[in-house]
Amino acid sequence: MLVGSIAQRLREILTQVAMEKRVKILALEIQPDHLHLFVSCYPQLTVHKLVKALKGRSSYYLRREFRQLLKLPSLWTNSYFVSTAGNVSSDTIRKYIEAQSKK
Repeated sequence: MLVGSIAQRLREILTQVAMEKRVKILALEIQPDHLHLFVSCYPQLTVHKLVKALKGRSSYYLRREFRQLLKLPSLWTNSYFVSTAGNVSSDTIRKYIEAQSKK
């Protein structure tokens, strides 16, 4: 469902939330049923609150603006994966995320 104008609007919403939370989006790839998001943020930012803001705001606006999404029980699941960059370079992660759109 995350294709075309829905994907474009999702990108706009995520960008807006990131700016409000002072989070920098380093890479974002939207797939039809999920997305990959690589961000840079302050260590004091609570990750679960960021995810809640991103999912909550995007679900609210997308379901309001695209009525076909209302037939879904929910837009997002409760699950998500978070990891720190650790020993992997930002460039490596960015390339991985960008490669997801080519699959």
